[in-house]
Amino acid sequence: MFDLQDIKLKMASALDHFSGELAKIRTGRANPGMLGGVKVSVYGTQLPLNQTATITAPEASMILVTPFDPSNIAAISAGIRTDQTLGLNPSDDGRVIRVPIPPLTEERRRQIVKQTAEKVEESKITLRNIRQDAFKDIKQLQEVGDDEKRRFEKQIDDLMREFQSNIDTAFKDKEAEIMKV
Repeated sequence: MFDLQDIKLKMASALDHFSGELAKIRTGRANPGMLGGVKVSVYGTQLPLNQTATITAPEASMILVTPFDPSNIAAISAGIRTDQTLGLNPSDDGRVIRVPIPPLTEERRRQIVKQTAEKVEESKITLRNIRQDAFKDIKQLQEVGDDEKRRFEKQIDDLMREFQSNIDTAFKDKEAEIMKV
């Protein structure tokens, strides 16, 4: 029998991934999630920044990175500096790393909205792929009739519209947050 819950879980997973990507996008306010994609070269391997340090945002224009091991300060600073998509310039005092968040220009805000729109499209492509896989599975079902198959396809399309609407809503909210001066 066909399992609609499985498709719903896959689509929810795609939406969760999209939400995680949105959290990494810079909005002009300091957010620890902005450094979520930063990789740091420590102990001979590449580790995510959150596995080597505590990340906090004590104020709206500053992120504070406190390394678990102070000997990794230089590597953490280099990791943040080399991530060109962030455009941040960290400074350290030997114990903690301060990452000032400069105000965004209008042009930079538009670029960020454009990057966010690309992430929206990637998420919608993922949803369409999930739908297509489900349609293939439905077509291969032998024990149900054509009416039942069409009913399953309609349910999947309804789910698809619901998740796309959620993505669009999240994008509009993030766009407003980015463009707010």
